[in-house]
Amino acid sequence: MSKQISVKGMLNLIVVYLIWGSTYLFIRVTVREGSGFPPFSMAASRTFCAAAILFLLAACLGYRLKRPGPEMRVILFSGMLLWIGGNGLVVWAERHANSGYAALVVGTAPMWPVIMQSFIDRELPSPLLILSLLIGFAGLAVLVTPIMRLGGRADATSTLALMFAAASWAGGSFLLQRRPPKAEPLVISAYQQLFGSFGLLSVMLLTGEPWPHPTAAAWWGWAYLVVAGSLISFTSYVVAVRTLPITVVMTYAYVNPVIAVMLGRLVLGEPITSSTVFGTVLILLGVSGIFWKRFGSGGK
Repeated sequence: MSKQISVKGMLNLIVVYLIWGSTYLFIRVTVREGSGFPPFSMAASRTFCAAAILFLLAACLGYRLKRPGPEMRVILFSGMLLWIGGNGLVVWAERHANSGYAALVVGTAPMWPVIMQSFIDRELPSPLLILSLLIGFAGLAVLVTPIMRLGGRADATSTLALMFAAASWAGGSFLLQRRPPKAEPLVISAYQQLFGSFGLLSVMLLTGEPWPHPTAAAWWGWAYLVVAGSLISFTSYVVAVRTLPITVVMTYAYVNPVIAVMLGRLVLGEPITSSTVFGTVLILLGVSGIFWKRFGSGGK
């Protein structure tokens, strides 16, 4: 089930590149020590608020909210995989794993759809695609290694959680593309985040997180995550998954850390090292290879 590279899909993927790359900075502001926002409380409230706004917007635009049973099952299961398995496990794991290590393990996400697609279609991926994925992952490793050296080695449980998170996010994306609902992307995004918020709320209650008392800075970060991270970019992600090859969409996992590093330089004055430059070059080569494979083969 191949897809062509479309202008609409690419514009939405660029939104995902830029905004999700910036959310690293705002997540740090929102859940860092002393912010008063426990991680699951932040994630659950963020997705629930975004879902409520999206439902209101969908109703104002006249979109049909009631969907057939088969569509709702796809939306439910993909939403759970994306938000509870993907986002939730990363939030949980980062209690013991630093952000660089988490980015590295979650960076395996682009490889999972290739494995799933090969298994289901019984067709081996091309050598160029495999090489491009490996080069991109190597670039990610070079980029985050200096961050990992700052401390915070992850335990085995956190590492497994991050691996499952990558597979879960990729699985939700793969399911959404293979069984695309006919609903508007805005409606799909609303339902997925609603289901995700219920799951994250359940985890919050089970883990006994304290009641949040956010600082002013944490509230500003939370607001950005709701508007930019959930309302805009997650809906753009749904559009990208529906209109682009899954291997192209998943390149966000390589590009987002590059955007995050660049924003860290511009906003926080963080240094650009030789590792930053070399890692970025490798990532861009890997991503270029994935796009070249698609353009060069006519999207097949």
